[in-house]
Amino acid sequence: MRLRVEFTTEPFDLDEAPAHAVVAREIVQSAELDAVDVGPFGNTAEGGAEAVLSTVDALLRRSLAVGATRISLQVNVIGDAHITDDTHITDVAGAADVAAVEDAR
Repeated sequence: MRLRVEFTTEPFDLDEAPAHAVVAREIVQSAELDAVDVGPFGNTAEGGAEAVLSTVDALLRRSLAVGATRISLQVNVIGDAHITDDTHITDVAGAADVAAVEDAR
């Protein structure tokens, strides 16, 4: 399964990148991800599920440790997840994901 994570860290500073933003950038740029786009107003990274999830774990822990007061993130499945017309769900990470998909119907 492939995932895309989009995230921002706060508080935001227009004059100088705060420590939590620098740490977050270093984490995603050094991770084994296929695509990384780091910008002043948002960041995205793509890769295999394990790589993205371990990167998100490190990003949350280390950014909070150096001063982030809020981290907004969204994780999307971008490949290998299929919902067919007969409501079978394959290659989804867990029961909570299945329940969320079924609730959305």
